[in-house]
Amino acid sequence: MAHPEALPEALPEASVQLYTLAEQFTADPRRSLDRLAEIGLRHVEAFAFVDRPDEIRAALDASGLDAPTGHAPLLSDELWTPDGAIPTPAPEVVLEAAARIGVQTVIDPFVPVDRWLTEDSVAELAERLNRVVDLAATFGLTVGYHNHSQEFVASFDGVTAYERFVALTDARIALELDLYWAAAGGQDVPALVSRLGGRLLAVHVKDGAVPASNPFAPDAPAFGSGTLAQRHAGTGDVPLAAALRAGEGAIRYAVIEYDNPPGDVFDDIAASLAFLRDGGFVR
Repeated sequence: MAHPEALPEALPEASVQLYTLAEQFTADPRRSLDRLAEIGLRHVEAFAFVDRPDEIRAALDASGLDAPTGHAPLLSDELWTPDGAIPTPAPEVVLEAAARIGVQTVIDPFVPVDRWLTEDSVAELAERLNRVVDLAATFGLTVGYHNHSQEFVASFDGVTAYERFVALTDARIALELDLYWAAAGGQDVPALVSRLGGRLLAVHVKDGAVPASNPFAPDAPAFGSGTLAQRHAGTGDVPLAAALRAGEGAIRYAVIEYDNPPGDVFDDIAASLAFLRDGGFVR
């Protein structure tokens, strides 16, 4: 595999998950996006966009940004966040809103741990997402899945529930690997990136102190985003550099995200973008 400097066109582009600045974006979408553009970003990953696609599209256009990917539930009747559950709309509603914004790939961001504990439930998840593929195509879209660490609690014949799910899903379904949460799930993250190969569309670039045990295990204590000791990319426990190198030529978007920004959120985003650029990990 060639070194990034030899193949600049193969490097991913930087993006940021808008959940990182959920409070600021909810209060003032236009100003928030302007700040991201000032930092030097050209792409964002949409979040909570279904109820106001026209407002978000107008703010994106005004700031000169786009949202090639977006998070919205396709596999659950409720969308979990560390701070509470949000009722979910029908897939058709999600896909129509995404198309209006300009999202190209709609990524389901979370499925609760209880649905990852048996082979039958994992197979049901794969079948459900497979059924959305052709529906999404009628809107000119593709779909994908984003992990946390609950997908790595159970294993079947030595294969994690996550990789069993990947094997059962339509090859047209994209994967967005959250590198922090994969580490929290006890994974060798660069090796996992290598195994996923061309299925990877994006990674979440997130760092910090990785929990000593999987926080999504059924017997783990309850937690919220405020309990996560997250840090600027490149300053925590997650092997981000090795993982990004392992995904050379496959990853299209390196998406900055904080569940719990350690300081001023825009400064935190800028610091992670500097890590990506200074390390030659994005173009």
